[in-house]
Amino acid sequence: MAQPINRYKTDLRDFSFLLFEQFKLQDVLGAAPYSDWDEDTCNHVLSQVYEFAQKVTGPLNRVGDTQGCKLVDGKVIVPEGFKQAWDKLYEAGWRVLGASSEHGGMDAPMAISVLSDELLSGSNTAFNMYPGLCLGAAEVIAEFGTAHQKHEIVPKMMNGTWGGTMCLTEPHAGSDVGSSTTTARPLGDGTYAIKGVKIYISGGDHDMAENIIHLVLARIDGAGAGTKGLSLFVVPKVRLDGTPNDVAVASIEHKMGINGSATCVMNFGDNDGCIGTLVGEIEHQGMRQMFKMMNFARIGVGIQGLAVASSAYFNALEYARDRKQGSSIKEWKNPEAPRVAIIEHPNVRRDLLEMKSKVEGMRALITKLAVHADRLKAIGAKDDASAAYHQGQIDLLTPLVKAYCSDEAYRVCEKAIQVYGGAGYLKDWPVEQYARDSKIFSIYEGTNAIQALDLVGRKLGQGGGKNTQAFLGDVQKWIGANKEHADLKDSVANLQKAHEAVGASVMQFLGWFQAQKMPNITLMAERFLHMMSKLAIGWLLLDGAAIAIEKLNAGGLSERDRAYYEGKKFSGIYYAMNIVPEVIGDAKTLRACDESPVSIADAAFGPT
Repeated sequence: MAQPINRYKTDLRDFSFLLFEQFKLQDVLGAAPYSDWDEDTCNHVLSQVYEFAQKVTGPLNRVGDTQGCKLVDGKVIVPEGFKQAWDKLYEAGWRVLGASSEHGGMDAPMAISVLSDELLSGSNTAFNMYPGLCLGAAEVIAEFGTAHQKHEIVPKMMNGTWGGTMCLTEPHAGSDVGSSTTTARPLGDGTYAIKGVKIYISGGDHDMAENIIHLVLARIDGAGAGTKGLSLFVVPKVRLDGTPNDVAVASIEHKMGINGSATCVMNFGDNDGCIGTLVGEIEHQGMRQMFKMMNFARIGVGIQGLAVASSAYFNALEYARDRKQGSSIKEWKNPEAPRVAIIEHPNVRRDLLEMKSKVEGMRALITKLAVHADRLKAIGAKDDASAAYHQGQIDLLTPLVKAYCSDEAYRVCEKAIQVYGGAGYLKDWPVEQYARDSKIFSIYEGTNAIQALDLVGRKLGQGGGKNTQAFLGDVQKWIGANKEHADLKDSVANLQKAHEAVGASVMQFLGWFQAQKMPNITLMAERFLHMMSKLAIGWLLLDGAAIAIEKLNAGGLSERDRAYYEGKKFSGIYYAMNIVPEVIGDAKTLRACDESPVSIADAAFGPT
């Protein structure tokens, strides 16, 4: 194999800004539960993870894409170098930064974990899916499992000896999890005979770990229909006594992207010899238990979107600075004018700034969610009202993180290809792979339509609407404090209009619910999710811009910091002046709610 090349890059300065200048993570450091963490430790760890991403996982990104996974004699063989990277990752401990030290983790704040995950995912999305899913499965067992499961299984998943998966989807039941037909027959000794087929199982098999622990949703014989009748089972590939467990890979999918990640069709109990044990001791708790992993995964998908979009942007930026084509528009009358780097062309600069603002906005949104989680954990049982506020914001922001970041990731990658021009369409450059890899993000872990329905159907009304009111109140408070800002006045005015539009749209949904106009809700939910996401990101970027302007006005900055703050200022202004106004138009479209999609006859879509 030729020497692989790392294409991954990011700017750790933005990580530090979000953590310590904008969201003040230092407020919860140095005391329980983050006693071992301070600002220097956080920055050092992130720099070490970035170095790992550039030297270990980054060079394998194209390798995984070109080689893919192979199914040989019923076993999945991963691309060259993946096994060595797996071992190095667990040796370094980066995958379990945020896990409890009780299970071998480092008790890091969630904000550090999500930014570390951005670095790992951005450098090699397909590879990072294996340990990412393993961690999620291990944390489900750590929270809900029996003492035996916690002692015998979790440590080996945390240290990389064993892998892990989540098994929900079936051939006839994609997002409709309640239609699951996988069965669990009690054997009378506390174990169950598992039988069924699961599809689209990421990391369903691989040769990097000695064993793989599958978390399988199944219906115990006699249990009721729907999701309430489902239970969650620990189903190892190899039983704990070392014998095979009748878990087989029927096939692996050949996909558009993330080719280094094995997406498997899994057969459980073809020979009636698959044994599983209930997660914990209470039946019919499968969905409640699995939701812990699903929420973990949904945030993780948002991180994947940010990570790939960020690398696409920085690669496009590098190309734009190097590629010379055309003369400056200022010399448009001079046929002998010299060629200039394409970053000098106004339309290219616009595309770059749009990508920059969206990437920084996604990162701000994810970091904000994570800091809410860190403050919640630091509060503990000391302040119920504050705890409820932070938990409410986590719940409200989760569908935004998953859906907006995954949708925009593909759009940023598309824009990056456009900056490259024809070169971006070639495999010689990394951005075409980023586009292919990123398309899955809006589909798995609950399609973005499902995320939108979760937002409008559940999250907006949670706590009697208090969470939504708190969010809108936070935005309005910031607007009130900054509406006369010397540099941001026009931007803040746009944010105010968007805030009013989102608030009115919330009331529109309430009216539709009361009138039982359910088709209207499903037609407009995704539009609203993007409206609320743009409002949130517009707010966070302008808040960052205000901080940056204050630093610039104070002076005494290094050349690097001056450039960084200047960029931060214009990211906020661009997003507020070009993206946020879309919210106002979307609110009008939402209110009108054109019903053509539900009025058109099936036959009118086209011939059968």
